[in-house]
Amino acid sequence: MLAYIKGELVQKQIGYIVIDVSGLGYKVYMSENAIEEIGNIGEQIKVHTYYKVSEDDISIFGFKTQEELRLFELLISVSGIGAKTAIAMLGCIEPSQFAIAVISNDIETLRKIPGVGPKSAQRIVLELKDKLKKEQQISELTNATLEQRNNVKKFIVADNKVQEATDALQVLGYTRKDIENILEKIDLKDLSVEEIIKKALRELSF
Repeated sequence: MLAYIKGELVQKQIGYIVIDVSGLGYKVYMSENAIEEIGNIGEQIKVHTYYKVSEDDISIFGFKTQEELRLFELLISVSGIGAKTAIAMLGCIEPSQFAIAVISNDIETLRKIPGVGPKSAQRIVLELKDKLKKEQQISELTNATLEQRNNVKKFIVADNKVQEATDALQVLGYTRKDIENILEKIDLKDLSVEEIIKKALRELSF
């Protein structure tokens, strides 16, 4: 319903900010890190938003980037994780780190996020991987499958790091086609998996 809010930052409180838009003050819940970095009182800011409506509550959650919003939507799709828990988690892990943890079954990294125990971490990995397979219809590509995909570039096939980055970006909701188009534009030499993801996210945001 609300894709973003753009206006004057008039308040910074614990857990939320207030943005004035033509005389209307919007209370927007954000992670503590995002609140610190969003700007100074009196400045014009823009936040991407998620509009949550329930029987007894209407809330707006804000994000600095589209990637943070995508990650938030992924987190609340996991059973047992609510909006406020997801917001708190966003302040502790970057989208690129989260995606790598999911595709690599890195339970320990997820367990370091406040509010995420061993069972929750396992559930996040299992549910998001299952969702990824259903929606994107991906699994480990066989040589036969690769030969059928004429539009897949050789560097994507040959480089395990690029394949991991591709899978991680799909966890964050991007299509394989869009990812491949972006990776063609990036100099991938000597980049780590996380660096590839971060560069791709910057390009995909435009």
